[in-house]
Formats: sequence, C-alpha cells, structure tokens
Amino acid sequence: MRYSEGSLGRVFFVRVDHGEDMLGTLRTFIAEQGVSTGIIHFIGALAEGRIVTGPEKPVLPPEPSLQSFSGGWDVLGIATITPGPHGPHLHYHASAGRGRDALTGCLREKAGTFIIIEAVVFEIIGTDIRRRYDPITGMDLPFPEPRKRSAGNQ
Repeated sequence: MRYSEGSLGRVFFVRVDHGEDMLGTLRTFIAEQGVSTGIIHFIGALAEGRIVTGPEKPVLPPEPSLQSFSGGWDVLGIATITPGPHGPHLHYHASAGRGRDALTGCLREKAGTFIIIEAVVFEIIGTDIRRRYDPITGMDLPFPEPRKRSAGNQ
C-alpha cells in the first residue's frame, strides 16, 4: 500500500453538452483551471464511446478488451486526476447501460455526450503523487508519497 494525504481544494460543477466529447472537454477544463490532483464524479448519458471491460487474458502486462457502444447509454462514473508527464492525467471508470445491456470499465479514446453530462470536480491540494511507467504492468500508474510531517503536526 502507498498513500499521500491532502486536503480538499476547489470544487467545480461542470456541464458537458450534447455532442461534446466528455473526455476531451473535461481534460481541457482541468488543464485550464490548473487542477493537478483530484477526482471527478459524473452522471448523464453518452451517445457513443469505447470502454475497456477488463483484460483479454489475466496476464501482465494485460491486453485490453475494448468494447464500443452507441445509441444513447446512461452513464455513472468517476475519474482520478493525477500529475502526469504531459500535464494532468485523467483515468475514467464508468458503468454504462442501455435497456438490459450494461458495460463497466475504463472509458478510453472517445465518449460523445448525449443530452448532458453533469460532472463535479473535487481538487485535492497538498498531496504528493505522480504517474510513472510501471514495467511490470506496462501502464502509467500513480505513485503517491506520504508527506513528511513537522514536529508540530504529529
């Protein structure tokens, strides 16, 4: 286990409109606001998207099982925001459903909004976390570092 303690900073309510790519819109918003670490909760609907629903086989590094969906799917999800080598890195996971069909996993590449996505962004400040390449998994993973406390903060 690894951890890093922080505090709640700013909180934003973001509306992503019909036809906008949720992934790109939120990525741009986060960068413009200077949020480097945080979490996003989102609800709404997606017209189309691509989602990783696990690995093809349970081996490391994994080969993702990528599924596409279209036609207006309700979605409920969360994303982490961590500093990456090229600015904030957003890692989205969601459950999407339409009728009796449902998919759960990591949203990737595209997520076109259907009607609206309501997102709440919680900024976390004072934490020390970085994304770095992990050769075992073949992925960029978060590496938190605990903050050193001064004698007066113990």
